[in-house]
Amino acid sequence: MEVKVLDIKGKDTGRKVQLSDSVFGIEPNKHAVYLDVKQYLANQRQGTHKAKERAEVAGSTRKIKKQKGTGTARAGSAKNPLFKGGGTVFGPRPRSYSFKLNKSLKRLARRSAFSLKAKESNIVVVEDFTFDTPNTKNFLSVLSALGLENKKSLFVLGDSNKNVYLSSRNLKASNVVTNSELSTYAILNANNLVLLEGSLEGIEENLSK
Repeated sequence: MEVKVLDIKGKDTGRKVQLSDSVFGIEPNKHAVYLDVKQYLANQRQGTHKAKERAEVAGSTRKIKKQKGTGTARAGSAKNPLFKGGGTVFGPRPRSYSFKLNKSLKRLARRSAFSLKAKESNIVVVEDFTFDTPNTKNFLSVLSALGLENKKSLFVLGDSNKNVYLSSRNLKASNVVTNSELSTYAILNANNLVLLEGSLEGIEENLSK
């Protein structure tokens, strides 16, 4: 598919780029997308949750009342889970939520995410740009020119650009990554993708393997 190349003022440069059908024009595999997003979110979990079980609660192990003749249920320790302050039964323990996915499936998921955005016409290609110094106001002017000031946007750079990244860092609705840092979650979480010209070759090279 052909897409117009815009400048940072949102004007047509008169040039067009051809987006690879193998990356931006496939039939999306929703299950692959689901698995990749699930893995991404699982990897964000710290897994440091912990509840004290019966053996870990501080307290005496003395038998709190005689076994028989009280008219109530027998009880041994004050750390019994049935009592207030007692241990937790089968409480959460620290663990990792991560799981493995094949590289080919993750590439399929990213291609599917790109294809979904392409079908929705939510991909914009912009010529490469930079700033002399980090400046949020300059980045906001770019968003305004592209009509993205009130939308979630993901800018994809070909190479790391510290000034552009720092200019966007204070903006909650905008995210800047390089083509090697792309994830299926980031693509789908944005309303619009802004692909810089220099990122296209790397994206297609990484996902066409």
